[in-house]
Amino acid sequence: MFSILILTKDEEINLPACLESVGWCDDVVVLDSLSEDRTQELAEKSGARVYERPFDDFGSQRNHALDQIKFRHPWVFHLDADERFNEELRRECERVIREDQHSAFFVPNKIIFLGRWIRHSTQYPYPQVRLLKVGEVRFAKAGHGQREDQVKRSLGHIDVAYDHYNFSKGISDWVQKHNRYSDEEAKHFNEQAEQSIQWPDLLKGGMARKRAMKQVHARVPFRWVFKFIYLYFVRLGILDGYPGFVYCVLQSFYDFLITVKIQEAKTGTSRPAAKAP
Repeated sequence: MFSILILTKDEEINLPACLESVGWCDDVVVLDSLSEDRTQELAEKSGARVYERPFDDFGSQRNHALDQIKFRHPWVFHLDADERFNEELRRECERVIREDQHSAFFVPNKIIFLGRWIRHSTQYPYPQVRLLKVGEVRFAKAGHGQREDQVKRSLGHIDVAYDHYNFSKGISDWVQKHNRYSDEEAKHFNEQAEQSIQWPDLLKGGMARKRAMKQVHARVPFRWVFKFIYLYFVRLGILDGYPGFVYCVLQSFYDFLITVKIQEAKTGTSRPAAKAP
């Protein structure tokens, strides 16, 4: 058995289905970022333990949970409110925990959009570290998200995916959220701009190659155009039908926002000068 950690902020729409998908777990913990809706109420009614912490970034939030919350089990799976667990993934997690050969595991996710799994244009499996042993892994801020850090042993891979409904609150919410995310991504790029690209990593597999590709992509002019071409034609997003086409357009728009904000920061034209009263 392992514990479940769910980070939340105004997730009353998503949380009930997420909690239902982990109803088998005897230790569900919700770390809430001062929600103003019924998130905490719904979590408590389900039997989850609820804690509060103002949000600063995902890495710090996850580290706080690992440092300050006493989990019932030594292994914790990090799940978001718009994600759903499944029985096959549960069995696979229990298997790798019994073997105990790694500090943490990358886990893929299936993005569900307009009622369909977007297999190709989401670059599936595109995994993230989600299952880890407490005390053996830290997280570091990376753009709007986080990445694993200070891994004591090694990182393994789980091939069974969880479902991710990251458009569950509608396109408007997705656009607002990714407008905020693009601020963080642009800031992260400008902070890392002087670091050289790790060219040898392009020949490797897994996350090393993906991160090197991200470094290269960030420096490509008109990156949003190439993003659409890459996702829709190279990654065969065209096979995902209409939902895949819309998804590729949205991802290209996100890259467009990041690019413009990078240029704003470089030229100092983010905001007009204040007028004297």
